[in-house]
Amino acid sequence: MKNLKNYKLLGIIFVFLLCVLFHFTYQLWPNPLFSVLFPVNESIWEHMKLIFSSFVIYGIFEYLIIRKKFKINNYLLNLFLTPIIAILLYLTIYIPLYFKYDENMIISIGLLFLMIIIEEVISYIFLKSKEINNGKLIGFIGIILMYFIFSYYTYKPTNNFLFYDILKNGYGILPS
Repeated sequence: MKNLKNYKLLGIIFVFLLCVLFHFTYQLWPNPLFSVLFPVNESIWEHMKLIFSSFVIYGIFEYLIIRKKFKINNYLLNLFLTPIIAILLYLTIYIPLYFKYDENMIISIGLLFLMIIIEEVISYIFLKSKEINNGKLIGFIGIILMYFIFSYYTYKPTNNFLFYDILKNGYGILPS
């Protein structure tokens, strides 16, 4: 491929496919590592791992492919901030819809796909922007911090609607 935009368009498809795969990964292979990376229940919070992990994991593979072909900047900062922005935007749109229509798979999947498109646009902007001072350090620490937060709230969820699994009627890792 001759330009970064084509990789970002391809990224939309691959990140979405990773989201589908990762949605079921913990159910198929429950273990502590997967509990941090992938959803352990059907709560809104746990599904934010899909947005974050799918983008980060695809971003690592993308970087390995494009690093020699294009000049890219802010790589680690991009891996941290882009999914955070998408998560905040997703929650801002989804929560009012959730209260109005309850859980609706079409809304959830459609909004997820829209967030992936937005992620790839933001990612393109980050990668083409001027290198940000301490961006690598901020990105690295931010990614580690996010997985610490995901881990903490997976094992110690608060009694809040964001953490509530409506299918199994509970919080956190629930028996099958």
